Amino acid sequence: MIELTEAEFMYAYETGTPEPARSRLGVAAARIGGGVALAMPNDPSGYWSKALGFGVTEPFTLAVLDEVLDFYRAHGVRQAVLQLIPSVLPDGFASRGLEKTGTWVKLGGDPAAVAEAAAPTGLRIAPVTPDHAERWADTVLETFGMPTGDLTAMLAATAGRDHWRPFAAWDGDEIVAGANLYLHGESAALNAAATKPGHRGRGAQSALIAARARAAAEAGCRHLYAETWRGDGNQSLSNMVRAGLKPLYERENWTARF
Repeated sequence: MIELTEAEFMYAYETGTPEPARSRLGVAAARIGGGVALAMPNDPSGYWSKALGFGVTEPFTLAVLDEVLDFYRAHGVRQAVLQLIPSVLPDGFASRGLEKTGTWVKLGGDPAAVAEAAAPTGLRIAPVTPDHAERWADTVLETFGMPTGDLTAMLAATAGRDHWRPFAAWDGDEIVAGANLYLHGESAALNAAATKPGHRGRGAQSALIAARARAAAEAGCRHLYAETWRGDGNQSLSNMVRAGLKPLYERENWTARF
């Protein structure tokens, strides 16, 4: 369920991109072998062509891998990342020439317990309404070093939409941090958390984790999931663990170039 929940929110992000941004980005999506493959050939950030969720509901075979790679070739993607649990890699995987480019940590916890672990902050934490959605999206994208514009339209479209609960941290009238939550049955996934450099160290992300956990609990979710890259100095990982999310397993990024 952890892998499938993330696959669903990535699928919802990209397929929910409104026109004409969706056409300009070249968004395409397919459900293959129990997972999802997402193509964005005109993505200015190079981040959003991803495939994930494999090996959960059916085996991840070389035939499934080849179908994913063919999907990217058909849509003119130059580079895509397959996010895979090491145990699902099929025999012969190395023959396809993918390069391991990172490891991520998957975490989980009880939403109600995480909601109680909020650290104090002088910033105002509140849900994002459609009126503030573009400002919120720009804050998240700029902090991640991604271009605004069509990607702004993609993120902003989640405000007010079923299954999504975006939140922001305000310093006066300025949005200084943002994060999103995706609801999927009894599961919920934290994602898109970012704080402007000048406002880090003021508890924004800890407060946003707690606010989203509270929203997940209120929606009836029993499980809260998140992911972040593994490495020294990752403050996001520290914030999640401090909030009560426990590392559950690691997943590898494999980059395919065409």
